[in-house]
Amino acid sequence: MTWIETKEFLDFKVDQYNTPAFIEDDPIQIPHRFSKKEDIEIIGFLIATIAWGNRKMILKSGERLLNIFGNSPFDFVMEYKTDKTYYFDSFVHRTFNSIDLAYFVQALQNIYIHHLGMEKIFTKYALNDSLQTSISEFKKIFFELPHPKRTQKHISDPLKNSAAKRINMFLRWMVRNDSKGVDFGLWKSLHASQLSCPLDIHSGTIARKFGLLNRKQNDAKAVKELDIELRRMDPLDPVKYDFALFGLGVYNEL
Repeated sequence: MTWIETKEFLDFKVDQYNTPAFIEDDPIQIPHRFSKKEDIEIIGFLIATIAWGNRKMILKSGERLLNIFGNSPFDFVMEYKTDKTYYFDSFVHRTFNSIDLAYFVQALQNIYIHHLGMEKIFTKYALNDSLQTSISEFKKIFFELPHPKRTQKHISDPLKNSAAKRINMFLRWMVRNDSKGVDFGLWKSLHASQLSCPLDIHSGTIARKFGLLNRKQNDAKAVKELDIELRRMDPLDPVKYDFALFGLGVYNEL
């Protein structure tokens, strides 16, 4: 395909996948059950954090999180006391366990009390064309309290060459607003033009097939390379192509 043909095809696939039907099998369905901004942020962040592996298992773990929080994530986080870790005793999703969840809740409480919420942090450190520095700074703030060393691995740092797929996906959920009913567009202080593609095995494989990505590793350097190509296609909303790349990969359409 020529570059124009590739763009037209991917635009078509964006329209195909970026619909409410996408929500049915995707982890984003969990935060879509809420209407309050803080509830959506908190459960969205946690679901994105555990979003690796089988999607059915991710959704099952999401249901367990909702049961723990009594379907009120923000109220639970703000009322949480550190002597109540028994709430999390039965929770485990792959390598993310009750120890990690207990700290995540404590850290989120600290962020809402002392940093005025997640959006404020990401906005403070945002660059005009990227949120990758914001992710790195967010991680520093997230782990500013005493914490188990093991828990640090659950938030990636793109400045240490991680693709940071899950947190880039969370940012897409929070920032993009195209009225299609999938992404929330809650964070008005940031713009879709600043987002980076949540690069994983599916989107990476398809991006390479279309010549949008040459680097073999799915790391921060690959994200930057893909950013350049997607911004050529749509400088205002480059990450809309995540729907096409991910959809083509996960549904084996090529």
